[in-house]
Amino acid sequence: MSKHKHFHNSSRRKFLGQASCAALGSTTFFSSMANMLLANGLAGANSSNTGDYKALVCLLLAGGNDSYNMLVPRGTAEYDEYAATRYDLALDQASLLPLSPLTSDGKLYGLHPAMGNLKTMFDNGRAALVTNVGTLIEPVANATEFFSGAKNIPLGLYSHSDQMQHWQTSVPQSRDAIGWGGKVADMLKSMNSNQDISMNISLSGRNVWQSGNTVLEYSITNQGLGVEGIPQYQPWLYNAGLVDEIRQTAINDMATKMYSNVFKKSFGELTKHSFDSLEIFQDAIANVPPFVTNFSDHYLSQNMAMTAKTIAAQNELGMCRQTFFMTFAGWDHHDEVLNAQNSMLNTVSNAISEFFAALDEIGMADKVTLFTISDFARTLTSNGNGSDHAWGGNQIVAGGAVNGQDIYGTFPSLDLTSPLMVSSRGNIIPTTSTDEFFAELALWFGVAPSDLHLILPNIGNFYSVGSGSMPLGFLPMV
Repeated sequence: MSKHKHFHNSSRRKFLGQASCAALGSTTFFSSMANMLLANGLAGANSSNTGDYKALVCLLLAGGNDSYNMLVPRGTAEYDEYAATRYDLALDQASLLPLSPLTSDGKLYGLHPAMGNLKTMFDNGRAALVTNVGTLIEPVANATEFFSGAKNIPLGLYSHSDQMQHWQTSVPQSRDAIGWGGKVADMLKSMNSNQDISMNISLSGRNVWQSGNTVLEYSITNQGLGVEGIPQYQPWLYNAGLVDEIRQTAINDMATKMYSNVFKKSFGELTKHSFDSLEIFQDAIANVPPFVTNFSDHYLSQNMAMTAKTIAAQNELGMCRQTFFMTFAGWDHHDEVLNAQNSMLNTVSNAISEFFAALDEIGMADKVTLFTISDFARTLTSNGNGSDHAWGGNQIVAGGAVNGQDIYGTFPSLDLTSPLMVSSRGNIIPTTSTDEFFAELALWFGVAPSDLHLILPNIGNFYSVGSGSMPLGFLPMV
């Protein structure tokens, strides 16, 4: 690396570190926004630059979490109903971790016994549950409306691929490749002084949620400094020798050569940009002091640790807004659901708790909101040792800004004769849409109410954007 290049990048990193969120001017923001609007057709968007740091963390429980064993009714009458329906999948009533929501619907609830750390966060007002949420195009009141054909129903309702995609786009009437997190980044990316690294950071590679019209995710790992680059370009990682020197020289030439061919030129610029971004990111992470918090060895906890490090480096990275995405797979429990969930829900609970403990160390817990998504819930009835694909289910939100110690939405009757059941297996129509769930997150993040329809086209079917209140209330109005 030449001294000149090192000086250039050091100067840029110094600028990024000094260009705080509060110092970003609205003129630059709206000028960049205007250019983005021309490119994407988002005419009239006016999302505001609030001048402070915020991050959204999306945790995909891939495969379909059996979430009516995550949040369980524990009052005598409701538990008896639950136990009769779930039969051999029912958790023991005495094992449930009691929850005391601030807002009561007259029923008692409990958390899965393996989620003790999440219960502590709930009790401390730093976590909440959103119940019976799922993909909807428009409200569906009951099974009669569902079967009548009068209502639009999501495509591929019980399909893993379709529902996982719909949860990331909130456009269940089509198979889109643009996620709502990507659309938000298209709108708000100019709030970040650093445009070399995407505001969308993925710990799980390519994903739909962070894919926008102009923004893609920046993939990192939970190892080392988060990004490794091209091993051959960094010969000190392997056997340094003549071959590696030749290879390094060739890559440098490819990145810096002036090309007349536009495609070669673009590829060379992209390669150089990747090297610059890698160095900026590595240097920022290297400057983060170790956390006191002890993260477990599970890859989900390690992903949380790297996310916390990246948030700790937000000032040096020049970030005012960031999203993070990670996948915890293996929730397709057609078999051994009880044993599998006992381990996996414990992993989720511990990882979330560790993550916010680390954020407490750096004073950023109130700037970060984590939420879970999953393909779908699962059938209430057993298939013999597991459960199958269903619809509406329960999700977690956590963070210092969350109006915690509460359950949002309407917890449904688990009786198989309920009007919300669309099969004898216990498939429940959602009473809260993904649009309402995601609109609340987007509003807190800085999207203006008048812009919600640009990222969530169906939001008008569920929420009045001019109401002056949040769709569900688990985050404060900003």
